[in-house]
Amino acid sequence: MGRPLTEQELHNLAMNIVGRELEADGFEFMAINSKLKKNPQYVCLKEKVLHFIVVRNIEFPNDPRDYDEELMQKVKEHAEKFEARTFFAGVGLSNAVNRDLPVHLDEEYIVEYQGLIEI
Repeated sequence: MGRPLTEQELHNLAMNIVGRELEADGFEFMAINSKLKKNPQYVCLKEKVLHFIVVRNIEFPNDPRDYDEELMQKVKEHAEKFEARTFFAGVGLSNAVNRDLPVHLDEEYIVEYQGLIEI
């Protein structure tokens, strides 16, 4: 059995899931920040509009669509200085065998991601 993923590894996994979708949707990456607590995670350009995207790994059983309103308001205020749109991307990651167990390295996991939420 692999070891449980660290908070940073879970964050990176969530970012990879969101990043692949952004790429598939035609977003151009201007800046990427994968450090925990550094926001936004992605600054992207699509149709000449800047997008600030905050990515979070949301632990089961929490709802991946719930976000920290105070944090998102701060990011939005920052984004507005750049005429950028602000989005939240919550990714629920859970162990595929038992959702109450942590996600382990090299083991199957369930992804609950419903796309970007505009703030």
